[in-house]
Amino acid sequence: MNGVSYSLTERSAPVPMPAIESLLGNSVAMQEVFRLIERVGPTEASVLLTGESGSGKELAAQMIHECSARRSKPFIAINCGAIPAGLIEAELFGYEKGSFTGAVRGHAGVFERANGGTLLLDEVTEMPLDMQTRLLRVLESRKFYRVGANTEYTSDVRVIAATNRCPLAAVQAGQLREDLLYRLAVFPIDMPPLRNRGGDVELLANLFLAELNAQSLTQKRLSAHSRMTLTQHSWPGNVRELKNCIERAFILGDSVLELAPLLQIAARHESAAAPGASGAAADGERLEIRVGSRIYDMERSLIEATLDYFKGNKRRAADALGCSLKTLYNKLNGYSQRQECANS
Repeated sequence: MNGVSYSLTERSAPVPMPAIESLLGNSVAMQEVFRLIERVGPTEASVLLTGESGSGKELAAQMIHECSARRSKPFIAINCGAIPAGLIEAELFGYEKGSFTGAVRGHAGVFERANGGTLLLDEVTEMPLDMQTRLLRVLESRKFYRVGANTEYTSDVRVIAATNRCPLAAVQAGQLREDLLYRLAVFPIDMPPLRNRGGDVELLANLFLAELNAQSLTQKRLSAHSRMTLTQHSWPGNVRELKNCIERAFILGDSVLELAPLLQIAARHESAAAPGASGAAADGERLEIRVGSRIYDMERSLIEATLDYFKGNKRRAADALGCSLKTLYNKLNGYSQRQECANS
């Protein structure tokens, strides 16, 4: 396990594109992660993955699963922080028909569905404390009850937990039971942030861009300045931020992609949202895009915001957006035509 990438899915035939949805890296930090995964994967030890959001904790969990004797069984991931407190017990352990309002049929929880395989409890520090007590009991006894049931189930599940918080700080803050921490952290692995992974930044950027080029049958490339930007930016959102940035630049750019303008806009947005930021100055430079927005609307909002920022200077806006002046005019004309059609 000393290569650059590890595919998490079996393929029947070779494919021209690298397996992007796998854990990748040549850096010393990532080679150490691979070494730890190789050691713990074949065992039954519980693993606690720590690291910043976007650093690849779920991919590491999948990789551990693929290295184990459980690889042919299910791998199920659940985000403990995304489930309402009143529903997490039912999601973990399942429920019987009629056990509560809306339970029109029985439902198997993740411990049941992952039987024989691996269960990732992501953001485990966000789980309510009373549920942590029940979870600890299940981990120790391997037995549980569905909500509203009298029948006891046995679960053969390997549990991997993950959190973007410091576990010991979460214990001190009363957010994580200390006994649960020790039960989960038999083998801890800390995922390094992207800023500490050296040349992995450019490696990943090239792979993401290659995937987009293959999908669109294009040959777009990063500018020399963008390659400098890759190493100079701190990437607080880690691999997820890098991937999103490459995709946005790909959508907006022609043959050569510029990353700096997109990161500058994001930095101004973060600065404006920070406590104590000056409202008047920040509002003029902030661009807010709702989750789930269409790519067309996102692109148009970014172009219009960039034009406003450069006070209508289209050449400077085009340079900042990484597209030609002709492309910018074509997009603006397209917006006008679409608006005319909508008004007619």
